[in-house]
Amino acid sequence: MQLHFLVRCAFVVVLGVTALAIEAKEVTLKYRELTLNANLEIAKGKKLADGVILITHGALAHRGMEAITYIRSLFRERGYNTLAINLSLGLDNRHGFYDCKVTHRHRNDDAVDEIGAWMDWLKSQGTKRVALLGHSRGGAQTALYAAERDNALVQAVVLLAPATRENTDAAAYQQRYNQPLVPVLEKAQKLVKDGKGAMVLEHVNLMSCRDTPVTAEAFVSYYGPRALVDTPSLVPKIKKPTLVVVAGNDEVVVDLDKKVAPLVDGKRVQMKIIDGANHFFRDLFADDAVDGIHAFLKDVGY
Repeated sequence: MQLHFLVRCAFVVVLGVTALAIEAKEVTLKYRELTLNANLEIAKGKKLADGVILITHGALAHRGMEAITYIRSLFRERGYNTLAINLSLGLDNRHGFYDCKVTHRHRNDDAVDEIGAWMDWLKSQGTKRVALLGHSRGGAQTALYAAERDNALVQAVVLLAPATRENTDAAAYQQRYNQPLVPVLEKAQKLVKDGKGAMVLEHVNLMSCRDTPVTAEAFVSYYGPRALVDTPSLVPKIKKPTLVVVAGNDEVVVDLDKKVAPLVDGKRVQMKIIDGANHFFRDLFADDAVDGIHAFLKDVGY
């Protein structure tokens, strides 16, 4: 048993190195006053018309982070084309993690328009079908896109450890930063109400950035009571077949299985729990997650 595990680990390491050695094909898109970028990978013997899995990363992260890169390689091995996008977060041609020294002017809902821009690009390239996949905060934003834009190209939605309301509520804010949320939120909300949403708040905590500058409207978009950041409340609004993949030992999105279970009907909404996986599905748990996603996509006729 131990030898088998070591052999599998060695295979994963070799596969990961091989995947990283392959030069990624970056594609760009002009979007408003920004350039968006993404990584496009075409599986062996496939073309864009065969379909694409559009992958959205988590909060303040990027398409080249380890978890996303490895998942892309697993999909390629199974014959899937992927388009892993970088959300701009308000920056031109953004690469790498968001620099917390830079003022946050991005809003949670901006992701919906950017996913939509890439969907339009895929259609213009002859893509006939798309499966949406989002991880963490990107999972919640993917759910928001699917709930608000019932795009005919989308045939399936996969939400990988997607964020819930509890990730940005007052209790989580207090626990993470040892600071109450309400005073900061009320100040930001007042500025927005007074038409001063672009005003910058200094020394504020926002997601993984501590002591960072952020506009009032950006802060409200993530932490406001009406912020559209809760995946379980968005899933019922999605018309396409949806799979929620739960990390069994998720230390970031807690009790996701309990929140999603009442929504599962085995048809339009399904749930797959990866026992032992943490929020980033490290080690061999990514293989298990992709196996489950592959089975779901086949089941819904993708």
